[in-house]
Amino acid sequence: MSNNRKPIYNEEQVEKLASHIKSIIELLGEDPTREGLVKTPQRAAKALIDNTSGYNTNPAQLIKQALFTHHDDNIVIVKDIEFYSLCEHHILPFFGTVTIGYIPNGEIVGLSKLARVVESQARRLQVQERLTSDICNIVSDNIKNKGVIVVCEAAHMCMKMRGIEKQETTTVTMHYSGDFKKVELQQQFFNLINLKK
Repeated sequence: MSNNRKPIYNEEQVEKLASHIKSIIELLGEDPTREGLVKTPQRAAKALIDNTSGYNTNPAQLIKQALFTHHDDNIVIVKDIEFYSLCEHHILPFFGTVTIGYIPNGEIVGLSKLARVVESQARRLQVQERLTSDICNIVSDNIKNKGVIVVCEAAHMCMKMRGIEKQETTTVTMHYSGDFKKVELQQQFFNLINLKK
């Protein structure tokens, strides 16, 4: 987890997950009692809990903790927020960066809260397209704004280590609302983050 605090686990949940993981190890033809695997079910269970901890967060509440009056309407951008998620189709990692831009309309949000919104949505079973739109919609719905734009760039292990096995591929997704439907504002955003549309 990225908050540097030691996570507190529900031991009943850990043990239930661990029992299933032990069965999976056996079904794969391995011996879960051998030295290197004895504690793997519990470790893997805790890793799954960590990597899906977003289900226990309320992103709207995160934003409401840090809203401030602001009367300027120039674009605010938080660039290259790193994230790690699990693809809901294969439960394999995908990871990359999210960049969020918004045009204030009377208020701004503490910058770290945008990173926390990304974390809250990434730490779930996800697809990149929904991750991008969810972040955009959460920011749009909870900050007074004239428009929100979110760009996500990610690498998917389900494409690198299985299936088509293409190592250099990345996926870029974008979602926007409000004034960012205007091409000229999109272009301004991409110029600011040094990307070409």
